[in-house]
Amino acid sequence: MKLIVGLGNPGDRYQATRHNAGFWFVERLAAESHTVLRKDAKFEALVGRHEASGAWLMLPQSHMNLSGKPVQMLASFFKIAPADILVAHDELDFPPGVARLKQGGGIAGHNGLKDISARVGSHEYWRLRIGIGHPGDPHAVTEYVLHKPSQEDRAAIDAALARALELLPLVLTGDLQGAMLKLHTEPEPARAERPVKAEPARPAKAEAAAKKKATTPDAPPKPAKPAQAEKAAKVEEEEAAAKSGGIGSFLKKLIPGSDAARKK
Repeated sequence: MKLIVGLGNPGDRYQATRHNAGFWFVERLAAESHTVLRKDAKFEALVGRHEASGAWLMLPQSHMNLSGKPVQMLASFFKIAPADILVAHDELDFPPGVARLKQGGGIAGHNGLKDISARVGSHEYWRLRIGIGHPGDPHAVTEYVLHKPSQEDRAAIDAALARALELLPLVLTGDLQGAMLKLHTEPEPARAERPVKAEPARPAKAEAAAKKKATTPDAPPKPAKPAQAEKAAKVEEEEAAAKSGGIGSFLKKLIPGSDAARKK
């Protein structure tokens, strides 16, 4: 690999936005390899030479939609073929935390890739596709890519960049297939699950009230109302009278003439 290009928009306004994921990759590569990127007016880009491999590192400063011009000028000047160019860019089709290598193929509406393909006259350059996720609505894509990712998404993107940087020696020596195999089969870091909200502790007073309720015996039945008591007493008197009348009839049968004697 002779030229590694990071796509993005220049200036502090765009530095932390999703569209600058390609910039992030080349900036990290330059920092880890102690490569100084300097403004080169001729190429309209920040350019540096990767000492270990001799590859050129580039950050176009002509804005995303015009990225092809700096790439075409440097590649033409140093006679670099499209197959020896790696372009790092943001990818809507992958979630944050995913990075993939590929050569050629469609540009999926990416304006930076579109301009590069038109300028160099080929789709056959290599691409490092850095997942940033999709907003879900095609009409919201422009606003989405020009805003900062959440802290969680940025951490996932940084982890993907770190895995890609680990494989860069294979890329620089031309073992793209080996780099692809390792990058595409390496497990992606699992996202941290959101903590489950603990149930609040019951207040001490509520606990005491619950215990008291559980240990207190049931209250005795309420006394009958006055009307009900009078009705019950009347029923008892009628039953007693009926019993008394029955005994009298029985005695009359046992003691004959008792009524006549009583009358005399």
